[in-house]
Amino acid sequence: MHPETLPVISVIMPVLNEEKALPATLQRLFSQSGDFEVLAIDGGSTDNTLALISADDRIQLYSSRTGRASQMNCGARHAQGEWLLFLHADTLLPGNALTAIQQQPETTLAGGFRHRFSGSQWGLRLISRLHNFRCRCTRVFYGDQAMFIRKSLFTELGGFPEEPVLEDLLFSEQVARVTTPVTMDSDVITDSRKFEQEGIWLSLLRVILIQLSHELKLPTPALKFFANVR
Repeated sequence: MHPETLPVISVIMPVLNEEKALPATLQRLFSQSGDFEVLAIDGGSTDNTLALISADDRIQLYSSRTGRASQMNCGARHAQGEWLLFLHADTLLPGNALTAIQQQPETTLAGGFRHRFSGSQWGLRLISRLHNFRCRCTRVFYGDQAMFIRKSLFTELGGFPEEPVLEDLLFSEQVARVTTPVTMDSDVITDSRKFEQEGIWLSLLRVILIQLSHELKLPTPALKFFANVR
């Protein structure tokens, strides 16, 4: 990107103690073609995350209070791109991701990618298939699907709700009420460590309970499931 030009895509990464997952995510990101900038928003890391980011002058580093919603909203305020792409620090983009977003027609206002876990267990593959089926039916994306949206619409909607959990789901529902997001024909790969450490089937049960509670407007159960696993 030349200093005098603005990027087409702003990649916004909320980070918190991600020294293990971050190198692979950045390597995949910077192998992409396209006109983009990268903004990392730290929520108070105490490991080697800040050193990894500071060592790469292609990354703009900002700080925010802890919480994905706060961190991603902070990144959006500083972003210069027409598109905002929200990328979790443990999620790998497909090789053509940024080019594919840039090639979207003007009628496309938002979207995301299909989901796949890094692990090879059949239970993880089943969860991803259920996840992708739900997304096709509802057009509501989770944060680990590398959601992207035109900055003008993001600003119009007021950004992510400042909630401690489910900020991605709540915002994606807002988006789906005003436009039809596209599902890209490629997969992002999310680190499966949380599901593997917590137990694949127990994790699936928690996800189902969380989803049902959200639909029924009940308090979110299993808040421990949202804790960071490193």
